[in-house]
Amino acid sequence: MSANHVDVAALEAVAPLYERVKTVIPEIEWPVHASDLAAINELKKEKNAVILAHNYQTPEIYHCAADITGDSLALARCAVDSDADVIVLAGVHFMAETAKLLNPEKTVLIPDLDAGCSLAESITAADVRELRRQYPGVPVVTYVNTSAEVKAECDICCTSGNALAIVESLGSDRVIFLPDEYLASYVAEQTDVEIITWQGHCEVHERFTAEELEAFRSGHDGLTIIAHPECPPDVLKTADFVGSTAQMHDYVVKERPAKVLMVTECSMSDNVSAGIHDVEFVRPCNLCPHMKRITLANIRKALETLSPVVEIDAAVADRARIAVQRMLDVGRSQMTGVSAQRDGGSPLPEREITSQSASA
Repeated sequence: MSANHVDVAALEAVAPLYERVKTVIPEIEWPVHASDLAAINELKKEKNAVILAHNYQTPEIYHCAADITGDSLALARCAVDSDADVIVLAGVHFMAETAKLLNPEKTVLIPDLDAGCSLAESITAADVRELRRQYPGVPVVTYVNTSAEVKAECDICCTSGNALAIVESLGSDRVIFLPDEYLASYVAEQTDVEIITWQGHCEVHERFTAEELEAFRSGHDGLTIIAHPECPPDVLKTADFVGSTAQMHDYVVKERPAKVLMVTECSMSDNVSAGIHDVEFVRPCNLCPHMKRITLANIRKALETLSPVVEIDAAVADRARIAVQRMLDVGRSQMTGVSAQRDGGSPLPEREITSQSASA
């Protein structure tokens, strides 16, 4: 935006917001965001709307437009507690569906209907029915990164932050875990429950390699590597800490490593570093093309037009809601997640993994 087109009133209205992101958004870029942010703040009041933003959203959305931020579990919980009439989900489609499942009477918007997810697209409701036929009586846990149709065929949902707790809450010696193969295998390393997996992968996390991380470690003395459990097993064994995005955030806030590499979608590092100035962030940048479909411009348009609206078939919603609600009902105070920290740099404990792969 040229100086001749700067919206001075908007800049003044959102000037306090820039203080939150000035270390990650250059000052010359800020005027591009100011007009949309000023309009969004007014529209939220006018429409009694709330914006929920995932940790992978860009800083101007995460720190400046959003009312509630977090990982999938946090957003699911907060969606229930919101008293807004309109929920705008700044994330991907399955997250917006989850918000709608938990708020059937509210208007739920997603700024771009094409904001999808490779994991959600890796499995269908028919696939789940076939797995149930192959493994009669075995409970089915589905990662929230799935469509409402898939959730409707499953017994309970989980996130990366509570997957282990959910699996062990079922009291079964065998569980089908869908659709992320790497997360399922990681959970299997920490439990005696036999995990039957599916070959779904996150297109962002599966691009990371152990060799890449070792090269970063060699080039940065004192580097701490923390990784998301959707990464391949060799990457997780290379990491010093493994956890959900919320757990990764909390680790950096609490431990304050001198240098940290967050092995996940790269906007996560921007969002954490904006509020932590005594940690050096090393960034191996893998972007999620689906998350990046959400912008300030289309959030503004969604609020102006109250569209696109997230709709779910009533029969599907009734069944899918049960799986999501069961997840929320499983001992919230016990949700310690699937994080693990290496002691003194030693490898993560190895154990026999009894997971059985069902072809995707």
